[in-house]
Amino acid sequence: MNDRATKNSSLSLPLLFVRNLWSMATGTLALMILFNAIGVLRAGDRIVAQVRDFFSAPPPQPQVEPSNLIVHQVRSASELTTAVFAMEAVVPTHKDRTLGKLVVGKTSLLYTAYGEVRAGVDLSQFTASNLRTENNTLYVQLPAPKILDSKIDVNRSEVYNYNRGFLNLGPDAAAELQTLAQRETLDKIVKNACTQGVLDDANERAELVVTKILSTAGYSDVRVQTTPPDLQACQAASVGV
Repeated sequence: MNDRATKNSSLSLPLLFVRNLWSMATGTLALMILFNAIGVLRAGDRIVAQVRDFFSAPPPQPQVEPSNLIVHQVRSASELTTAVFAMEAVVPTHKDRTLGKLVVGKTSLLYTAYGEVRAGVDLSQFTASNLRTENNTLYVQLPAPKILDSKIDVNRSEVYNYNRGFLNLGPDAAAELQTLAQRETLDKIVKNACTQGVLDDANERAELVVTKILSTAGYSDVRVQTTPPDLQACQAASVGV
């Protein structure tokens, strides 16, 4: 009896060892599987988070080219009036009444007019080709100055004298002669403005104004270069009423 028990006991020891070893291996394998599962889940979470961040990222902010910004700043000034020439002129006009080739009457009108001429630079066509940068210095080439406008101040102008001649035989042409006088006045004022250097004044002041406009462009130095005026074009720039 004791021998059988001893024999059974000796036989159960290896079985018990194998059983314990199997339990340990199974537990270790389970832990490895669990840890791998946790790692996969965490990796999946990271991938999901990266994908979510990729699609939910804010759109990039629009970038403005410095040259385009400068062009916009300059163009905002549009027709930059930098000089005004004012003048008062007395202009005589007349119109004859004829019978065949014989003058039988004359109407004369003396008009005292006050007019103004605006000169400056038209910046509406300013482009990036007018810009150049070198060693953090901005060079700007302005277009040539020109006559932007001329006008008669009708509130300060008047017909000084109107005469239809002997027995009022001259034609009744007050409105026609006044309009002619205003046109002649404008032409005279524009020519005087050009002769007295209104375009040179416009150039000098345009240089100062544009330099001030671009002083905040971020460049350490701004050099504004002007274009010499065309005096012949100036003389032909009178605007009729």
